[in-house]
Amino acid sequence: MKVIKPYFRIEDDIDGIEILKRIERAGRTCYKSEDRITEDSCKNFVRRLIESGHHSVLEHEKVTVRVICDRGVSHEIVRHRIASYSQESTRYCNYSKGRFGSEITVIEPCFWKDDTEEDRCKRMIWEDTMKLVEKAYMELISLGASPQEARAVLPNSLKTEIVMTMNLREWRHFFSLRTAPNAHPQMREIAIPLLEEFKRLIPVVFDDINPVAF
Repeated sequence: MKVIKPYFRIEDDIDGIEILKRIERAGRTCYKSEDRITEDSCKNFVRRLIESGHHSVLEHEKVTVRVICDRGVSHEIVRHRIASYSQESTRYCNYSKGRFGSEITVIEPCFWKDDTEEDRCKRMIWEDTMKLVEKAYMELISLGASPQEARAVLPNSLKTEIVMTMNLREWRHFFSLRTAPNAHPQMREIAIPLLEEFKRLIPVVFDDINPVAF
């Protein structure tokens, strides 16, 4: 059994200023103010769009991200309906095969820090359970069960990969919900650093979303 931390990879080559310029060109069509476009007018224009609630213009641009997380987190991700998803399938992936290391991979929970005896006990129970799950899965496969049958014993902690594409308006919605203090801790573990990366790559669009630090 392999235990890993969640992570993400942005699949697009992002030029944030070019994205803003394309949004500006689309947005100024509404006002027929294309003549006011300058080399550096895009930031202020997009900022005003967001402040005025004219968010539909942001839908002209999209970003694709590959997220490596557990199945529980992925179930929350796919509830965002204005998006496209491609996800690792437990129906077809046979984790007993060598390309998967002949083992299952699980995501390390972020909420048991080993700071207390209680947390250490919780983590030990989790680890022991994951090992039992892996043993049961491999035994089912060895008895002739197909991956789609054997997956019945796989846990929420199972690592999955999901490629997700959203337009920028939906990414704003995603980050507003999934970085909030009441979001699931494992969701925030992914969403907060992803938001920070989006802010670094794309000016203005996400500047007003400021979650409490994880």
